Amino acid sequence: MADQIPLYPVRSAAAAAANRKRAAYYSAAGPGPGADRHGRYQLEDESAHLDEMPLMMSEEGFENEESDYHTLPRARIMQRKRGLEWFVCDGWKFLCTSCCDWLINICQRKKELKARTVWLGCPEKCEEKHPRNSIKNQKYNVFTFIPGVLYEQFKFFLNLYFLVISCSQFVPALKIGYLYTYWAPLGFVLAVTMTREAIDEFRRFQRDKEVNSQLYSKLTVRGKVQVKSSDIQVGDLIIVEKNQRIPSDMVFLRTSEKAGSCFIRTDQLDGETDWKLKVAVSCTQRLPALGDLFSINAYVYAQKPQMDIHSFEGTFTREDSDPPVHESLSIENTLWASTIVASGTVIGVVIYTGKETRSVMNTSNPKNKVGLLDLELNRLTKALFLALVALSVVMVTLQGFVGPWYRNLFRFLLLFSYIIPISLRVNLDMGKAVYGWMMMKDENIPGTVVRTSTIPEELGRLVYLLTDKTGTLTQNEMVFKRLHLGTVSYGADTMDEIQSHVRDSYSQMQSQAGGNNTGSTPPRKAQSSAPKVRKSVSSRIHEAVKAIVLCHNVTPVYESRAGVTGETEFAEADQDFSDENRTYQASSPDEVALVQWTESVGLTLVSRDLTSMQLKTPSGQVLSFCILQLFPFTSESKRMGIIVRDESTAEITFYMKGADVAMSPVVQYNDWLEEECGNMAREGLRTLVVAKKALTEEQYQDFESRYTQAKLSMHDRSLKVAAVVESLEREMELLCLTGVEDQLQADVRPTLEMLRNAGIKIWMLTGDKLETATCIAKSSHLVSRTQDIHIFRQVTSRGEAHLELNAFRRKHDCALVISGDSLEVCLKYYEHEFVELACQCPAVVCCRCSPTQKAHIVTLLQQHTGRRTCAIGDGGNDVSMIQAADCGIGIEGKEGKQASLAADFSIRQFRHIGRLLMVHGRNSYKRSAALGQFVMHRGLIISTMQAVFSSVFYFASVPLYQGFLMVGYATIYTMFPVFSLVLDQDVKPEMAMLYPELYKDLTKGRSLSFKTFLIWVLISIYQGGILMYGALVLFESEFVHVVAISFTALILTELLMVALTVRTWHWLMVVAEFLSLGCYVSSLAFLNEYFDVAFITTVAFLWKVSAITMVSCLPLYVLKYLRRKLSPPSYCKLAS
Repeated sequence: MADQIPLYPVRSAAAAAANRKRAAYYSAAGPGPGADRHGRYQLEDESAHLDEMPLMMSEEGFENEESDYHTLPRARIMQRKRGLEWFVCDGWKFLCTSCCDWLINICQRKKELKARTVWLGCPEKCEEKHPRNSIKNQKYNVFTFIPGVLYEQFKFFLNLYFLVISCSQFVPALKIGYLYTYWAPLGFVLAVTMTREAIDEFRRFQRDKEVNSQLYSKLTVRGKVQVKSSDIQVGDLIIVEKNQRIPSDMVFLRTSEKAGSCFIRTDQLDGETDWKLKVAVSCTQRLPALGDLFSINAYVYAQKPQMDIHSFEGTFTREDSDPPVHESLSIENTLWASTIVASGTVIGVVIYTGKETRSVMNTSNPKNKVGLLDLELNRLTKALFLALVALSVVMVTLQGFVGPWYRNLFRFLLLFSYIIPISLRVNLDMGKAVYGWMMMKDENIPGTVVRTSTIPEELGRLVYLLTDKTGTLTQNEMVFKRLHLGTVSYGADTMDEIQSHVRDSYSQMQSQAGGNNTGSTPPRKAQSSAPKVRKSVSSRIHEAVKAIVLCHNVTPVYESRAGVTGETEFAEADQDFSDENRTYQASSPDEVALVQWTESVGLTLVSRDLTSMQLKTPSGQVLSFCILQLFPFTSESKRMGIIVRDESTAEITFYMKGADVAMSPVVQYNDWLEEECGNMAREGLRTLVVAKKALTEEQYQDFESRYTQAKLSMHDRSLKVAAVVESLEREMELLCLTGVEDQLQADVRPTLEMLRNAGIKIWMLTGDKLETATCIAKSSHLVSRTQDIHIFRQVTSRGEAHLELNAFRRKHDCALVISGDSLEVCLKYYEHEFVELACQCPAVVCCRCSPTQKAHIVTLLQQHTGRRTCAIGDGGNDVSMIQAADCGIGIEGKEGKQASLAADFSIRQFRHIGRLLMVHGRNSYKRSAALGQFVMHRGLIISTMQAVFSSVFYFASVPLYQGFLMVGYATIYTMFPVFSLVLDQDVKPEMAMLYPELYKDLTKGRSLSFKTFLIWVLISIYQGGILMYGALVLFESEFVHVVAISFTALILTELLMVALTVRTWHWLMVVAEFLSLGCYVSSLAFLNEYFDVAFITTVAFLWKVSAITMVSCLPLYVLKYLRRKLSPPSYCKLAS
């Protein structure tokens, strides 16, 4: 029915009525048990009305073709910015970037990806050339390193300006001072940057070389040969041992395991730590020996390379058999690169290599990250440059354009060039290094590593935190906590009672086994016909435990003690089933927790293959069950089922377990299930409802014939199969309710609460199931108890997305949970609208996200909100997200170090992020803002004095201070006190952690804005004017006295201004102040060419300097005192 609903706005009344009916489902269907069932598109309430236009969409927008939809929001944003304003602001940059991209695309035209036919063991038969199987994470090569690094540096206006100014000193007519005064700071910055980039690049090269040099066994006609990972080609037959990384995307042909299947670990691909079961191609698995792979004539047809890691379509064909064998291939027959073989030895044929593998296609290229503070300072330097040009033009104009005025203009530009101080970059880069060192040395967050030292201030400006779930918020360790039978509930402290009940019931059964084996069927029939008969607690517990130990997809794995290498088919038969030798593997950790719990209460799963299962009772007896059918868990059905036959009694039982919403309609009436599920969910437990149904042989045979027929259907196969299975799911006997806890990382709840109070919006992006993600969002308090959760329904078309977005728009202050597929549809047609709505939510959970989707969400938030984003994760699947965010944080966890190595900052635990942001991020931003503005003030004040001096002396383009005085002013005389501002702090770290609200103020960027910058400009003009005019008024005979008085007063003013700016004194600040003063006083004796030594030792010199310094600084001290008293900042209130 869904496909028949028109998606285009048709003007007929019939179409309008259809739309209204369709809307009724979305507005009226609540989250009830039947909401997600087969008849979900049933039209319910014809009177319900839906807003005809989607949220924030114009009428013209809705009349576009569906194919044009994804261009609408962007077009609307671009329209606002067109015109001259757009070109001046960002247009020129956009046009240049577009031209560069076009040229790059012309040079590097990408090859079109195509489907391929791969012959087994014959790479030479490949029709096309495929990429090399090498991993390359480097940014540059030998030739592009120096040009690339220089481009990254000089694309900033600040650095380019310094370069032009420094180069101008090679022209004799423009030379003003010594060359080293200009080139030394610039050379220092470039040397530090190049060294840092070279070290990073070399480390990346070493890591790539290590991976590309790994050796693998390649199967050839002559036997096994060793090949490097980078030399593997499409068509090669590769042998991968246990615990070895799979080097390329392969189709799984053979395994040493008897069952014809193996487990792989995919944590570096999708972030899930659970093992995945993979099945070998049956045609090749049946071959007697490995060498027979070359005796058959077979090929694999594979679809073109794509990014989706959860799907694959292909076929395996063997041509030399009669008739030819055709076998369809799906995702369970594939072995993707970057996954690890967890059991046995596997042999696969390579189908994709290098850039065409799923893992590489899902990894984005790392970008060079630039902090917001650097961009803001870059804007301020542009404003200062305009002021510099204006001031120079005014001087030349007042001069009357006499002589070679253009040369004078350039000389004035050089004289006033200290308006943009060349030491700004040096101070800021050194400051960043200090912040990084402080983070790594903080004992409260041990193990923290700063990998990108250029963006520590970003940690103080974050608005959005995008976090992974598995291994980041949770430990991914499941613990069985609760078993509820309706009338009685068992917790962790009463598990021994269950153990005794299980032991008793099996000992009774064993004692009756002598004569009751044949007569056990009639009582079962009696029970099924009279379900109201009350059973004893002991028998109910026994049935519940038996159902839990049978209904799952868990496989016990036994480690071979003999350490046998190669094919282990013979070793497996001799393995002992001892408890300490056994581990459980499944695609879901909560299933493992359930089976481990049944083992702890006495009923143990000892072996399992594709057709049978063996259990061991408390007394050591082994029970065998034949697996007749298995219905795996899907996100649509939210339940899994299994039909087994007890080989001792021939009883056939259908067991099923699943989420409460899926199970409530299929179990017999009860009055406790809904209430207890709610209670467990509030405790943060993941609930599963377990039920069973006894089947007669006739019922099962009837079901099997219908089920086989449905599976062979070519049209609507999934619907027909679901309908047949649904025929069994009626009036099932409710056995129990289980509660499993996914243990959270330490202090996750208080950390999330702290981040929320700091004004940071948290989005959880996970590859896990919707139910699991929702459960963790509640238990971690990502969603507070008072908030509603809006679960975004599954949408597949524009019409459905439109209706669901309208339904979501009506909700207020509720958290959003959405799956990756629905998100893709919404972003295709309603990108701008969806992001705008989602940003208003207090929390957002995106489940079933691929690595690229995670990165795409980060990019969307950056584009639509303009706010700073931070991504945190611990697995290889989080790397793209971490690299896309303004600030990436990696956690060293169970999933390896891939995320931590790719991140800007690496931490050990999620809770460390609180101190990293609240203390170090906040301090880094505030300190850099103060340092940057103070360095600018230091340049502005001397430029003001130069302007006053030139205007008094007939607008002459002559420097006021020459040679060493200018070098000393920017270095030894003022550098230490100014740089000591990196130790300043407004509140203590404990206070910053206690009041995270202080962090919220930083996101507004008030510490460094045009307002604060303007205040510093006014202070500089006032102080520069006072110092210069005061010196001119008070000097008596010689001009050299003006230089001595004004320069000494300038040094003292700078030292006093540092003292005025400091909020919390550190002993090193005091040392820096006195050290600088001592350096200046001691150097007076050597500055004979600039100062009159006889004059500076007189009392007149001292009082004149003191008077000028007092007038320049005292008013500012008074203003600061009054401001603190009348309008104190928030941190002052806390500090007092």
